[in-house]
Amino acid sequence: MDRFLSSYVHNVDSKGRVSVPSQFRQVIERRGIRELFAMRSLSQPAINVGGPEMMEHFEKQMEALDPFSDLYQEMALYAYGDGAYLKTDSEGRILMSDFIRSHTGIADRVTFVGLKDTFQLWEPDRFEAVRGALRDRLREKLTGNRGAPASIETPE
Repeated sequence: MDRFLSSYVHNVDSKGRVSVPSQFRQVIERRGIRELFAMRSLSQPAINVGGPEMMEHFEKQMEALDPFSDLYQEMALYAYGDGAYLKTDSEGRILMSDFIRSHTGIADRVTFVGLKDTFQLWEPDRFEAVRGALRDRLREKLTGNRGAPASIETPE
């Protein structure tokens, strides 16, 4: 396993902790990720989680900008001022802090969603609603209302 793949629903315990799925912990270990960073998604009620590569992505984009420009300032505020470190305990659990809960609506269950190099934290019902709408949009785009996907060939 070298990528964050699939989705998993886990319960939040009475202390507000949740176990990171073992499959995700394996990816974190295999990649040598020592620090997890969390940022609120700009477009969804989800938290983006990743290792140093996630932060490096934003920093590379920022390097191309004038550090006094509005866009640079906005990206810096988002990446540094609106982010947080996620610490895992010895049992692979993370704390569902107010930072996470206020943006996602997470209460007693969390959906972990793999996104190849990163993953997201979602409130399970919200994720299912978004996933259902996404499937409908993709089906429409791929099939053009003809039934079989237009851009995907089926083997004979």
